[in-house]
Amino acid sequence: MGKTLYFDCFSGVSGDMVVGGLLDLGLSFEDLRAALGSLAVEHAVGARRVLRAGISATKFSVTDPHQSDLHSPHSDAGAHPPHTHEGGSHPPHSHEDASHHHSLKEIAAFIERSALSPEGRDRAIHLFDRLARAESAIHGTPLDRVHLHEVGALDSIIDIVGAVYGLETLGADQVISSPLNVGSGTVTCAHGVFPVPAPATARLLEGVPVYAGEVRMELVTPTGALLVTEYAGAYGPLPPLTIRSIGYGAGDRDPEKHPNVLRLIVGDEASTSTERIVEIACEIDDMNPQLFGPLMERLHAAGALDVFYAPVQMKKGRPGTLVTILSKPALRETLTGILFSETTTIGVRYQEMMRERLDREIHSVVTPVGTIRFKVASRDGRRINAAPEFDDCARIAAERAMPIKDVQAIAMKAWLDRAD
Repeated sequence: MGKTLYFDCFSGVSGDMVVGGLLDLGLSFEDLRAALGSLAVEHAVGARRVLRAGISATKFSVTDPHQSDLHSPHSDAGAHPPHTHEGGSHPPHSHEDASHHHSLKEIAAFIERSALSPEGRDRAIHLFDRLARAESAIHGTPLDRVHLHEVGALDSIIDIVGAVYGLETLGADQVISSPLNVGSGTVTCAHGVFPVPAPATARLLEGVPVYAGEVRMELVTPTGALLVTEYAGAYGPLPPLTIRSIGYGAGDRDPEKHPNVLRLIVGDEASTSTERIVEIACEIDDMNPQLFGPLMERLHAAGALDVFYAPVQMKKGRPGTLVTILSKPALRETLTGILFSETTTIGVRYQEMMRERLDREIHSVVTPVGTIRFKVASRDGRRINAAPEFDDCARIAAERAMPIKDVQAIAMKAWLDRAD
């Protein structure tokens, strides 16, 4: 069973919260400091236990030798510093005093000074390249002239390098995230005051499920958005897991009655196959019925997991057809486009959901009438269902001029009599 990491972003996510959560899971602080290399020499890094609305969590911090904590200049408990962009709680001058905002080339040089593995350095540089492209698109600036105002200071570079190292060390087989609570209100960025989520954050979250919570503060920062969208392969509720460990990474602020923490859950996935899918549906009552056959074939050819029709009674008593499609979330737009182009519908519905499948294998069984493939379904290593492939039974029935049901019966007897 594979190791699963679940980002529970009920209070958003930032880079230092990810590192804090990984430390809370058991990541060695000394190993983290060594991985940061010379980055941790110029800026001291630290981790301490804090309380956030009564929840004990790990706060990761970066400190300039000449200043206080760059993530938050205030004490652990009950701090409510002025609200600016990174981390949801930095004072307006913190990054400006710490260092100027660096270009992509400068950041790559900083990352090369870390002790990350070659793959880790490539991943960290790729993260900043994504951010630079987002900033370039927002501000209309050529990529080579983009300066990363929001996460271009060394503390944020340390957050990302530290998170890449920690996630690489954890070695999860899959990463899943909850929908992200982005908070609400406004945020002060280098270019002015903007609604939450800030422009760069919003750009990075394209295609990701988010929602606005009741807490009036920025809960998802650019570093947090970068990390979650880079690693998460799916979004949704907590999947079936056997939980092994839980870590809490603390944010800077400590709002009353709202635990400002990121929860990381590590567990073993169930042996059955679970995956995120999307259901697409529409009703049609004014189309030539002959078109439904080719429609199903086209949808399957485009990658639909399943397509099925059901008769429905529509408004004014008209008979109609309910078209339902199951697919991978990434194919939703493609399949919706086929519906619009190949049918008379003028609107579709869709919803994402989890589905659970039995593990499936194909076995070939020698029978008195020929070799027939069986689809075998199992759970936790125990076989539950076995069925002969209909196409094989139909082919043999045609070749031998036998009823298909007789071939199926012979196949099932051979399956039950097999020695394995």
